Order: sequence, then structure tokens, then C-alpha cells
Amino acid sequence: MEVWMIGYVEAPMAWGLTRGMARVLDVNLTDAVVDGWMSREELAELVDRCQACDRAGDCVPWLGKTARAEALPAFCKNKSALEALRAV
Repeated sequence: MEVWMIGYVEAPMAWGLTRGMARVLDVNLTDAVVDGWMSREELAELVDRCQACDRAGDCVPWLGKTARAEALPAFCKNKSALEALRAV
């Protein structure tokens, strides 16, 4: 069995925020890739979109007070993609 890590050392903040937003929806991004629900390239696009977003300052406090959510805030650039994974 091959074991590999998924992470984005070049964009640790964006990776953490993307993973955090997924986590409140009860979505594990690593599992989504391993299980074939998304490719590594699609995951990289999510992280890139987050890194390019100018609303990261809004994510941190929202994640700090949100353990679980039915939906992500409207300002999240990955809202639709992450919520679609929740439905899988």
C-alpha cells in the first residue's frame, strides 16, 4: 500500500483555511482525494483559489467560532465546491 501526504507547504495558510472550511462541513479533503471524489489537481485549485482570496481575514474568526455548519459563509470562494463534496 502506497502512503503519501497531501499538503501545501508553499501555501500553508490557504491549505489550513481550505481544510478548516471543509472540516466544518464534515468533509475530509485527504479522504476525498484518496477515495477518488476529487483529484489532487482539483484540490490544488481549491487551495490556489483560497490563497488568491482577499477575505482570509474573515475566515479565521468564522472558523474559530464554528465547529460544524450546514453551509459555508457566502464570502468563501470555495463554498460551492466544498459543499458539493459534503453531498458525496
